Amino acid sequence: MSYKIAVFDMDGTILNTLTDLTNATNHALRTFGYKEHSIDEVRFFVGNGMAKLIERALPKGTSPEEQARVREEFLKYYEMHSADDTGPYDGIRELLERLRAAGVKTAVVSNKPDIAVRKLVREYFDGLFDASIGDKEGQRTKPAPDMCNSVFAVLGMGPEGGVYIGDSDTDILTARNSGLDEILVSWGFRGREFLEEHGAKVICDTPEEVFKHIIGSA
Repeated sequence: MSYKIAVFDMDGTILNTLTDLTNATNHALRTFGYKEHSIDEVRFFVGNGMAKLIERALPKGTSPEEQARVREEFLKYYEMHSADDTGPYDGIRELLERLRAAGVKTAVVSNKPDIAVRKLVREYFDGLFDASIGDKEGQRTKPAPDMCNSVFAVLGMGPEGGVYIGDSDTDILTARNSGLDEILVSWGFRGREFLEEHGAKVICDTPEEVFKHIIGSA
């Protein structure tokens, strides 16, 4: 099948943001005297938005007010340091360029704050996405379909002929909740074994494999 729309997750799919997310998390935790976490621990905290990341990083039972305080510190730090050690995975820019040349509409949706999504798109993928959507007021985060629905509205298209590309169990649910087919990538934050355990239907190991699936030559 050849797809008309390719909607991409950001963290762990097109951008390796894990070091910067870990540094921002540990800065916020350190500021308030909490235990810091390794990069492999933070790998499993991300995927459901910044609020959930901070909730998972803090001790169980931490009050909502304290979570909000730590979250605010995370945001201040991350806004200044979101691109210190972040960069596209090998072959991603070329994948996007080839898809657009083939007439495929491209979009990115992320549970990151919308301002951070737009900043990172400008920094690394300027002109390569027809729509970019992050977490903002009045819109549920993934795996709810709201962000993908916003993409459809921007593009003036429905989910028919669309595919969602991500790296986590949240992305599997996002695709299914949004009426999109799914492609999961093994190079992200979860890995092939985790994705297989969570029922991923299609798993790709390289951007070239993703391209072939999207244009229908796989």
